[in-house]
Amino acid sequence: MTDDDRVFKALADPSRRFLLDLLFARDGRTLTELESELEMTRFGVSKHLRVLEEAGLVVVRRSGREKLHFLNPIPIRQIHDRWIDKFTERHVTALLDLKQTLEES
Repeated sequence: MTDDDRVFKALADPSRRFLLDLLFARDGRTLTELESELEMTRFGVSKHLRVLEEAGLVVVRRSGREKLHFLNPIPIRQIHDRWIDKFTERHVTALLDLKQTLEES
């Protein structure tokens, strides 16, 4: 499985996207904090976090006895640059050309 595949797989699940939203709002949360925001077991949240870690979307750091989870936005940006940017470039260029043509008229 490629890195892109892991990221797409991780982003495919709404619970994992919600976990990323939580970490975007406030980084450095514990499993207990994240679990309190979802209606699922601690084990279920752990499994989702593991998928996010494997995709590189979440980084874990230990602080004493606590395990803190942090958002890593770089894989999402790489997906954006590779898959989204190239499809929107033509539209933006067309709009800029249209704007220039209308302003010249």
